[in-house]
Amino acid sequence: MSDLVQLTAKDFKSDQEVRWCPGCGDYAILNVVQSFMPELGIPRERIVFVSGIGCAARFPYYMNTYGMHSIHGRAPAIATGLAVSRPDLSVWVVTGDGDALSIGGNHLIHALRRNVNLKILLFNNRIYGLTKGQYSPTSELGKVTKSTPMGSLDYPFNPLSVAIGAEASFVARAIDTDKKGLAAVLEAAARHRGSAFVEILQNCNIYNDGAFDGVREDKANRIYLEQGEPIRFGVEGERGVIQHEDGSAQVVDVAAVGEERLLVHDPAHREPSLAFALSRITLETDGALPLGVFRAVERAAYDELMGAQLDAAVAQHGEGDLAALLHSGDTWTVGAAG
Repeated sequence: MSDLVQLTAKDFKSDQEVRWCPGCGDYAILNVVQSFMPELGIPRERIVFVSGIGCAARFPYYMNTYGMHSIHGRAPAIATGLAVSRPDLSVWVVTGDGDALSIGGNHLIHALRRNVNLKILLFNNRIYGLTKGQYSPTSELGKVTKSTPMGSLDYPFNPLSVAIGAEASFVARAIDTDKKGLAAVLEAAARHRGSAFVEILQNCNIYNDGAFDGVREDKANRIYLEQGEPIRFGVEGERGVIQHEDGSAQVVDVAAVGEERLLVHDPAHREPSLAFALSRITLETDGALPLGVFRAVERAAYDELMGAQLDAAVAQHGEGDLAALLHSGDTWTVGAAG
């Protein structure tokens, strides 16, 4: 219709002062989100951002949409209630590696396995920034921080491996300063029906500066995943990825193995094993890191399944008759006379 208002990035900027540390990667992420939102064609009153606790959790204040700054780790649970009761909304969860994978780990994996229609953005900076630099669930083994002066003894989570293991139907990764790559991933996540999990590598220049410089600054180490294309990268495409018979993936020199050995990317593969193998390629193990959409499969979303169940209950027991539904099976009365 001609009378529809075309929104711009400015329309999604709130009147709140953005208060992150100067140089924080969150600024770049906020700019990309505000810039791509108009392309979705969704009115602002049908978009909701829900956050937990941490630096990333300030996000809802800066988006001129509906939003809620909730409690530590519980954003996926709160957003789940909203998404299943209002399937007409576009619901986004903004969280950090500590908020999502420590106290909130349980809520995260269950939202993903249920395939709730949420878009979950995990800002991963491998540190607790808000509380001044303690190690997080994604900090590397041996990380020296204020809370681990002799080095962390914890093996870190791989966020994508966790999401794929939880059967997330959409899993992707992007970098805060890669505007084109991040926008493409976010748009794909927004259009996905069901749980969409996006890890965004975000630099904390105060407490963990340079954590991802090997791929953030050195673009030759970025492995961009393209559907239906052989996975290769490098300045001249000289490196690539192959998959061994045991299912594991490895970075190789294309000249040494031949182009025919290269793995062809298929994010829609029914089994999650391919996406999982790609998630195991890291800067630490292979000197390169995959970016883009790892997995994107179609599966009934939680609100769709709930709606179908409610319709069936109404058909069998009548609308609003909860007592009839609860007493439709075998029941007994405790203490009743024989």
